[in-house]
Amino acid sequence: MKKRYLLIFSCLLFCLTSCVDIEEQYDFKADGSCNVVSGFDMSKAIAVFKNIISDSVKQTPQFNLVKDTTMSFLAAMPDSLEAKLSKDELALAAKSNLSIKMDLQKSIMKVNITHIAKNADDLKYYLEHVSKISMSSQLDAVTKNSKQVRGYDAQQLIAGQDYYDYDVTPHKFYRIIDKAKFNAFLKKTQNTLVMAKAMLIDMPYKVILNFAKPVKKVNNPRAIVSADRRHVTLITSMDDVIKDPNIMNLKIDF
Repeated sequence: MKKRYLLIFSCLLFCLTSCVDIEEQYDFKADGSCNVVSGFDMSKAIAVFKNIISDSVKQTPQFNLVKDTTMSFLAAMPDSLEAKLSKDELALAAKSNLSIKMDLQKSIMKVNITHIAKNADDLKYYLEHVSKISMSSQLDAVTKNSKQVRGYDAQQLIAGQDYYDYDVTPHKFYRIIDKAKFNAFLKKTQNTLVMAKAMLIDMPYKVILNFAKPVKKVNNPRAIVSADRRHVTLITSMDDVIKDPNIMNLKIDF
């Protein structure tokens, strides 16, 4: 069963670093828990890539898969990746859910990763490790059959967006870009990002944070704070982040 989702993971890895609408939502509860949803809408990317892949690929059973399902992240994970994770990382994957709505023929590809963190420490661990779980899959089996997509090196796409440093406590949420890691990410995915831009594909990026009580301080001038100070929204794009990584920095005291 897990092998059937290898194509899904390849698409996820491929699109996360190129053409995708990204939305992160954090719902901080009064009891200290936090619901986290990371949404990736790759439908526009699929529509573009359908124009450059061969008809033979479009006719394969894998490309004609239709899915609308939710499962634990562990259940969807390839065996090769599962064997490489620690006990704590496996427990994290088991407690995180992966929702997939996919119909490549209709250019639909949406993925949500959800997790309920029981406290600040749990949230910090999740944020520091989810990228490894979701982005470290080996793509050898897929890349052997992906040569039709010229100009892309799938091995570049396993870097993942793990370039943040987190400081999370019961009363603060700090996320700062590590510029060295971010520059390494850009270097590794440069060809893909350049081609995405050449195809006029934008990469909007939205972060939404909801709080049980008014926030005391928000340090990012681009962040939009609601009138009741219980909601913080940051809207940007990957192009803007590349020009100035600091725009993604968030320091919120609540």
